[in-house]
Amino acid sequence: MNTPAHLIFGLTVFGKAGRPAVTAVVLIGALIPDLSLYLLAGVHLLLLGTSPDIVFGQLYYSASWQSIFRIDNSIVIWGIALALAALYRSPLAIAFCGAALLHLGFDFLLHNDDARTHFWPLSNWVFQSPVSYWDPDHYGNIAGSLEVALSLICCGILWQRYSGRWMRALILVLGASEFAPFVLFAIMFTGP
Repeated sequence: MNTPAHLIFGLTVFGKAGRPAVTAVVLIGALIPDLSLYLLAGVHLLLLGTSPDIVFGQLYYSASWQSIFRIDNSIVIWGIALALAALYRSPLAIAFCGAALLHLGFDFLLHNDDARTHFWPLSNWVFQSPVSYWDPDHYGNIAGSLEVALSLICCGILWQRYSGRWMRALILVLGASEFAPFVLFAIMFTGP
């Protein structure tokens, strides 16, 4: 799934109006499984001038990058962290870990050839879902449309839940971030 959708779904499930600390950790937890990719790709694309084809066609799949991804995308590690958060009854840690696990659950179901090792350190097995959130060869056109629709529905729920200007601005930005590429791709890839 696209990162804005992870943030939207994390906020919908775990966010608490009137509890800014919970909302903040939910956003961070929903982002962390993608953060290493943004940092690695950002350095290569913006600082080193590496071609996007190299970054996403070779480096993404390299052993060194995958060794980083298996840590921050480990359902095992995040599950243990959530169990500890529940044991210590920490609402912030529960929201943080819950948002990360929700992210990983969606990624597990919606990544095909770009799937990651989700059960490290117990296993290096990679589940290649028959459904991709982006690849039309694996129902990406359907999954992507559903992602956008559900994201916009969740934005409506969040709009009702949060009344503050900053949160509503964030909801608008997230909704636009999720919807805009859908519209652009539809325009670019459909004939007149």
